Amino acid sequence: MIESTYAFTRTEAQTVEKIVDDERVNINHIVVEPGKAVVTHVSNSFVHQIVIRGTLSLSLEDGAFSHYPAGTIISVPFNQKMSIQNQGSETLEFFVVKAPNPRGMPPVKKIG
Repeated sequence: MIESTYAFTRTEAQTVEKIVDDERVNINHIVVEPGKAVVTHVSNSFVHQIVIRGTLSLSLEDGAFSHYPAGTIISVPFNQKMSIQNQGSETLEFFVVKAPNPRGMPPVKKIG
């Protein structure tokens, strides 16, 4: 078999799981319950967030929140402070594709 397959959890519960972590790419699957958030962090690679359910609310560099519904792909440059929230009433589910893999990227700025 040439191809590889990967499974991800189907759930309503808060979840962060690493799906792929190889030399080329890092792919995470994230589920955020209504009213909850992902820990504020700095993008450690070039990031694409693929929203498959709910609405992703995103603030970059402490700016205003923008809202992205299911069916949207958001591209975030390297080394940006990110706050991700689920401000809606529906469960938020999205994939994060980081390329290149953060292991090969320089250190990011500190927040705090």
